[in-house]
Amino acid sequence: MNPECSLGKVAIYDPCAPGSRLGITARELERQRRNHEARGVDPLEGISEIHFHTLCEDSAEALEETLQALEARFGELLKSPAIRSLNMGGGHHITKPDYNRALLENLITGLGHRYNLDVLLEPGEAAVIHTGILVTTVLDLPRNGLPLAILDTSATAHMPDTLEMPYRAEVWGSTSGGPHHYRLGGQTCLAGDVIGDYAFAEPLQRGDRLVFDDMSHYTMVKTTSFNGMPLPAIALWDSSDQTLEVVRLPRYEDFRARLG
Repeated sequence: MNPECSLGKVAIYDPCAPGSRLGITARELERQRRNHEARGVDPLEGISEIHFHTLCEDSAEALEETLQALEARFGELLKSPAIRSLNMGGGHHITKPDYNRALLENLITGLGHRYNLDVLLEPGEAAVIHTGILVTTVLDLPRNGLPLAILDTSATAHMPDTLEMPYRAEVWGSTSGGPHHYRLGGQTCLAGDVIGDYAFAEPLQRGDRLVFDDMSHYTMVKTTSFNGMPLPAIALWDSSDQTLEVVRLPRYEDFRARLG
């Protein structure tokens, strides 16, 4: 369902933006129902759960506003005995320190009681945010009007969110006020394979390791082997005994199989 409640600050993140292909508006649902009724068909036949996913790292207050819009537009549908559950999707930043979990609980129980529904959430990112790192190595430090740092990773192949979205990957040890500035980039042929401009307290050296935070959810699933870039190895670090277990190591055969 598209409740037509645009709270997203960036259009590419907003399922309720004008012309969005995600979800059905109340007007479009009514149009389809009229067309189907003329043929004696119910377009909602067999559907027992309705779903919306319009939040992005948002608060319980944003969910409350969204639910007000949803009930105003789809209230009669929520009352239908055929609808047994409501899935409120993801984007709920439940693990954020100032998240109003009491309000979330009230919203869930209130919906369940008003419409006799099971209410579901997909906490997704909130459960894994800041739980994965990408470790890279500085390969070269050329200059072209400004200092550059070429890494053994790639924005376009390994962290496309930095190009597709208004997203800036966090690098451990970087600082906004550092005296040593570098443009971090990858190895592919794409001229725009640039991760971003970062500053450091000390100058980088060839062979230095840079650690990118928050890489275990959207970033991991979007990786590609564009230009033959090997996918990052996947490893588990056990801080209790300081051991590293390599779970998956990319092979040339994996790259070749994807092409065939």
